[in-house]
Amino acid sequence: MAKLMAIAGTGNNTSSLPAALLPSRLRFNPMPGCLRVVKSPLSIPARIRRRLFTDKVRASSSAAVVIETTPDPIVDEKKLKIRKNVLACPICFERVIWNGDSNLSLESVARSSLECKTCKKSYSGKDSHLDLTITGGGKVYGEPMPASTELFRFPLVSFLYERGWRQSFSIWGGFPGPEKEFELIKEYMKPVLGGSIIDASCGSGMFSRLFAKSGLFSLVVALDFSETMLQQCYDFIKQDKNFPQENLIMVRADISRLPFPSSSVDAVHAGAALHCWPSPSSAVAEISRVLKPGGMFVATTYIVDGPFSYLPLSRPLRQNIAQISGSHVFLSEKELEELCTSCGLVNFTSTRNRMFVMISAMKPVV
Repeated sequence: MAKLMAIAGTGNNTSSLPAALLPSRLRFNPMPGCLRVVKSPLSIPARIRRRLFTDKVRASSSAAVVIETTPDPIVDEKKLKIRKNVLACPICFERVIWNGDSNLSLESVARSSLECKTCKKSYSGKDSHLDLTITGGGKVYGEPMPASTELFRFPLVSFLYERGWRQSFSIWGGFPGPEKEFELIKEYMKPVLGGSIIDASCGSGMFSRLFAKSGLFSLVVALDFSETMLQQCYDFIKQDKNFPQENLIMVRADISRLPFPSSSVDAVHAGAALHCWPSPSSAVAEISRVLKPGGMFVATTYIVDGPFSYLPLSRPLRQNIAQISGSHVFLSEKELEELCTSCGLVNFTSTRNRMFVMISAMKPVV
């Protein structure tokens, strides 16, 4: 039996977020907004409000309100339906048929298999995830990937990612840190809250877990090409006994061949990933394809500007780095805006802090 504690005066401390990190159109004091959500039942999303109708509420001596809830089979059935309809064949992009346990746990995913009726191809679950790469499951054929992709498949790198690697971004790059980045992401994602989200190149699932635990999305897809990163995400989740497993699935996939039907996803997030993609334009074009009209793309990366951008050989040097390592260096926000617009996304905005940049763009509403 799940328990939700709502204590007056508590909440996310977003007041420490520097105003310089908030886009000009998003600057506001978040605390009054949070209090309004508590006070006004109309502000509570319908999917949560339905569950509250049968809740038993009792007051404790510490002025806290404890809401005792019982599992709602209708909600679970809805989540299961969303989960089974979200994935598609990475070859033809037709929805796949999900064969497996009618269960919302991560273990049930590992026991599942997916079948494409068009391509006559099957995809199977692994220890922690579903493998929806085109060559996944093959025993002989394989393709080498760029160094920037292969690096994150090493178990040691996956182990270290949340144990100092990602935290170092704040020191050398000006990344605000996961909690403050999450607050920025929520502001950009406001138009699509309550929908489904893909955490692309999720790594060890730092933001995937935050998305799932926040309850702001109907389904979170933690997606990465690295099997070891997905396994690390799985291990972190298993350590959290209160983690809402019904809110998340883990998928191995190629960012340039996303296993989702066209116009089927409400949001895509890519944290510190754009510069690691072998072809950012191919990846963003795929993201544009899977987003619903009005869907949001939010990503973070770094920009190397300042004195370096004025060097005569900076652009040829950047091309050589990309060819050798597969990693891309962005020299300006204008480049990122052009990348998004060339892939059919509009309403580009960005937030800078030293080398750190968070961008957002929207798929046009037809």
